[in-house]
Amino acid sequence: MYKRQENALYTILVEKIKQDALVLPTLPAIALKVRQAADDPDIDLGKMSDIIAQDPALSLGMLKVANSVVFGRTVKVESVTQAVTRIGLRQIKSIATAMAVEQMFISNNEVVSEYMHLTWRKTVDVASIAIALMTLYLQKNKHAAFTLDTITLAALIHNIGALPILTEAESHPQVFAKPIFLQQAIINLASKIGGEVTKAWDFPEEFTELVTSWSDLTLLPKEAHYLDFIRAGAIYHEIFKSASTRDILLKSYVTKGILPDVDFMQTAEFNELVAQVKTMFE
Repeated sequence: MYKRQENALYTILVEKIKQDALVLPTLPAIALKVRQAADDPDIDLGKMSDIIAQDPALSLGMLKVANSVVFGRTVKVESVTQAVTRIGLRQIKSIATAMAVEQMFISNNEVVSEYMHLTWRKTVDVASIAIALMTLYLQKNKHAAFTLDTITLAALIHNIGALPILTEAESHPQVFAKPIFLQQAIINLASKIGGEVTKAWDFPEEFTELVTSWSDLTLLPKEAHYLDFIRAGAIYHEIFKSASTRDILLKSYVTKGILPDVDFMQTAEFNELVAQVKTMFE
């Protein structure tokens, strides 16, 4: 019975993907407003602050980010304008989008709602590791072609493909809203569906590549790559089950200068930094 229902969920999802009929999530309206404003060549800090201030949740999120260890400032900012000034217009587009993503992980179905909450918490766990490592990496490699806003958004949407799967399960609660079905569908389909989501949102190709590739361990970049930081988070939280795979990846991160040694992520110093990063999402 379980297997048949699990296959049914999987079959429905695959069929809907083929027919382009799967309902993809839309970005929250405030995220769309910020992204459109950021693309306006005439936008200034005052106008952007006014747009963000329309949304209390996003305003609070921006304050948390601006006051976080990621931006390395000791003087506390207390207004949206100050937060936008500190984060900067160049980075605000991705940061604001990232902070709005959580608003999408809600459901009226109790089982699906719980699963959405767990999925988001796991996403934040992985993202906090990725952002912490990138913060340290950029301190030592000031001219690297990486940015904190890109890793923040990429890490928070790396598993966005789970959202349409959970939404589909919500449509069939009596049959599908069981963790065993959802888990299997997410493992097998989330990356592919996530790529469709980022395309629908008109995100740069870079984000689609990260969303579709982070769990594909046949792709191993020779140089340091955003994928490495997301995968490091997945290693830390044991999303990759194979110990030998984890060892190979960790050694490669030492070679690439992402980690000082293979045990670094277990140190008290690093975990304190991760806890500070995580305050952005609490």
